[in-house]
Amino acid sequence: MEILIKTLGLTKRYGAVPVVDNLNLEVRAGEIFGFLGPNGAGKTTTIRMLTGLLEPSAGQAFICGHDIVREPAKAKALLAYVPDQPKIYGKLTAREFLALVADLYRMPRDFARQQGEALLSLFGLSERADELLEGYSHGMRQKVVLAAALIHRPRVLLMDEPTVGLDPASARLLKDVLLELARQGAAVFVSTHILEIAERLCHRVGILKDGRLIAVGSPEELRRQVGRSESLEDIFLELTGGAEQSELIRSLEGDR
Repeated sequence: MEILIKTLGLTKRYGAVPVVDNLNLEVRAGEIFGFLGPNGAGKTTTIRMLTGLLEPSAGQAFICGHDIVREPAKAKALLAYVPDQPKIYGKLTAREFLALVADLYRMPRDFARQQGEALLSLFGLSERADELLEGYSHGMRQKVVLAAALIHRPRVLLMDEPTVGLDPASARLLKDVLLELARQGAAVFVSTHILEIAERLCHRVGILKDGRLIAVGSPEELRRQVGRSESLEDIFLELTGGAEQSELIRSLEGDR
């Protein structure tokens, strides 16, 4: 399968401190890749380098074969990014916002309108599509951002905590959408703290600790690496040191 996301020695330092340290990974077409790690591990910094929002201190990142630093226009035309705290223009309606994004990607107007209406319907926004976004709830705004990310049919979708603010039904819809994108040959890169979602959704996961990739593989492959048939949460805690904290909490509860 074609490699759509690739990093070679990707590094970001602030002063002498590496936030992301020599990251090497590949994500192929048709794959949902989960990016896991404790707070401060470097997940969001990695995603921002993959999108071109942050320039690496060393190494390279490629989107569909295009270097994000040397060929930013070509790389960005093929990707979409959904941040954990999306910012949108509150004085636009949902329909206007999608039209704006489509124009930025230079989509033909008729095709953009068709895509926009289909996405508004998919996310249950059609009836309120002509209301100003400033009146939307956080969950509704998240849906609009997701629709905007998908409108140009990206080959690479980068998502940072995508289920924040979504109700269970919307989170299930998002899961179905991501699976369909992967089925159609896109690469989906998802950073999440919800390990249950990663275990059920992702074909492979990478675990980041202190800016370094310490494990990568399918959940089943990671189980074989640790030699136990445990949940992804247990594997994550063992590899990142969280198991010690969990054991301490249990011991404290036992003292009550």
